[in-house]
Amino acid sequence: MISQSQRRFWTILASLAAVMWGISGLFAQGLFNLNSKITPLWLTQIRLIISGLILIIIAALTKQKPVATLKNKRNSLTIIAYGVFGLIPIQLFYFIVIQQANASVATILQFIGPFFVMGYLAITHKQVLRRLDVTAAIVAFIGVFLLATHGKLDHLAITPWALFWGLMSAVGEASYTLIPVGIVKRVSSIVLTGWGMLVAGIILVIAHPVWSNIPNKPEVWLWTSAVILIGTIIPFGVMATALRYVKPATVSLLDAFEPVSATIGAVLLFGLTMTGMDCLGTVLVIVAVLALNYTPKKDSKIKG
Repeated sequence: MISQSQRRFWTILASLAAVMWGISGLFAQGLFNLNSKITPLWLTQIRLIISGLILIIIAALTKQKPVATLKNKRNSLTIIAYGVFGLIPIQLFYFIVIQQANASVATILQFIGPFFVMGYLAITHKQVLRRLDVTAAIVAFIGVFLLATHGKLDHLAITPWALFWGLMSAVGEASYTLIPVGIVKRVSSIVLTGWGMLVAGIILVIAHPVWSNIPNKPEVWLWTSAVILIGTIIPFGVMATALRYVKPATVSLLDAFEPVSATIGAVLLFGLTMTGMDCLGTVLVIVAVLALNYTPKKDSKIKG
């Protein structure tokens, strides 16, 4: 039996984990500002490989049999797909937007990923959309429109490429959610994510190695370590444990702390100036995504 105090404690920690994900983008932005040779591709490679190795070691130490998982061909193929079509987009494309725009815009655009999940399920599984879902999608679109144009049809507040890669990172967020649906019933989330990250990182290194160009300075490795630990290892471990004590729907709502913390951090640390349209667009996107998780009591009774 889970006590109220346990649920409250892990709800707070899950909120902090979402904040960590949000501010990890700020560390990435700081890295890109340090030296032009530090690229989104390099940061993605080192983040995926080191984080993947750490998670696999943790899985081995906790006897979750990470090596045995790969002996199953079906598992291996799913992990590769998860790494290539899920983890690479949400990492690489996200960092590209941070470099071309800022951490706030990158996080908010990626935050609309659930709408791509909704669209996919509606098309492939004939899932009936609620009126609330359609309304939320329209509100989210208006929010993104305001962020990208500040309400002016003949003007883009961010570059077309930043908007494109931001939307692609949201598509990656959808793939990241949908691809492992079957395998998570057989494999632990730590094993799945660990191997997915390592595979994705190795593929990127083989495709385009960029390690020789990186300046070997203490501040570079300090900020990189922050991205890996605060942006990956710690929040992932907290969230994985929190789901044992907190309802998934509640955790989904707490994800709203991610774009909020990224935006506040960008304003405080990097002097980001938020216009009225930026604030309105941000609020509309966050409210729209939260609305997708809303289930009226009468509906929950019918489903239960």
